[in-house]
Amino acid sequence: MVIRERLAATSPQGQNHAADSSSGAAHWGLAGGDDGPMVECLGLVKRFNGVMALQDFSVQVPKGRILALLGPSGCGKTTALRLMAGFSNPDAGAIKVASETVYDQGVCTPPEKRRVGMVFQEGALFPHLTVEQNIAYGLPKGEDRSQRVAEVVQLTGLEGLTQRMPYELSGGQQQRVALARALAPRPELLLLDEPFSNLDPGLREQVRRDVVAILRSNGITAVFVTHDQEEAMYVGDTIAVMNRGRIEQQGTPEEIFHRPRSKFVAEFIGMVDFVPGQRDGETFSTSIGSTRWQSLIQREGVLEAMVRPDCIDCYPSAEGNGVIVEREFRGAFYLYWVALDCGVTVRSLLSHTDEYEVGARVSAQVRCGHSLRPFVDGVAIED
Repeated sequence: MVIRERLAATSPQGQNHAADSSSGAAHWGLAGGDDGPMVECLGLVKRFNGVMALQDFSVQVPKGRILALLGPSGCGKTTALRLMAGFSNPDAGAIKVASETVYDQGVCTPPEKRRVGMVFQEGALFPHLTVEQNIAYGLPKGEDRSQRVAEVVQLTGLEGLTQRMPYELSGGQQQRVALARALAPRPELLLLDEPFSNLDPGLREQVRRDVVAILRSNGITAVFVTHDQEEAMYVGDTIAVMNRGRIEQQGTPEEIFHRPRSKFVAEFIGMVDFVPGQRDGETFSTSIGSTRWQSLIQREGVLEAMVRPDCIDCYPSAEGNGVIVEREFRGAFYLYWVALDCGVTVRSLLSHTDEYEVGARVSAQVRCGHSLRPFVDGVAIED
């Protein structure tokens, strides 16, 4: 898993656009100096035929920031997006866009008046219209229409493609057209529903980088739905991990990855293993290491330590505490499965130069600078 620091522009196209970002953000009217929320969802509830799809859903997204909604299929991500867009109405709760209430008791602003743009999973381009006509579709007729189309064509790197039909474009180009069409009316908020899921892996990564560069260099506020953990880490300033219609945890990518509050979040956000632990006063110990953890003193229940593969070092040792039972070559790294004598198996990510045979006895320990994270009955314990 990679958590990447980003400049405003992260691709050649983004660098070109970033040169104009000082005026572009103000021109687009999407990146004001106020750090207040651009969108607020307050206690949203939604049922379908009596089945709870969304419950107590509450988020705030500041202006110019990107929220990634992450979770398995059926957890309520797309439902939340549709409620923000106005395609469906919640059974309870309120929604505000740019400080204006668009849904509450007695208030229900239609989708076309919410100043919200939407990019769908498959682009949803009109097959009988050219690129230029697709982009212009939602714009009012007038002198500024052609100028607006030209602006978003340049913004999204579609120069030279405006007279092509959708079937003449690659999958990445089609998604750029969908993005341009959503941005053309200058929305306050952009919603993206797994927009890269149908692209091949290599193309998906490049299009993702380009789209994120466009959003960031122009200060566009966005809510991005995905079930891909790595994608959420790359795209989101904040990640909200969802499960069964609820937000399990919300925080920065670093917080979600290193300090998950539940086993569900820990297991969903990347490779992770749990090792049995025990307490002795303020000391929390396992077969792979120990640490001091004062908050454990008064806690009862099943005690475990969360460890990720990059946290564990191992080396051959006849007196070691485990045996390598599987290995996977990953180019620059080997991923080893180590069956510990305590009865559990953990994974260790090592350099390709650390080549050990399956069946070798090894010593597995927590790396220097890494720490054990205690869980009691599946819930993280904060110290």
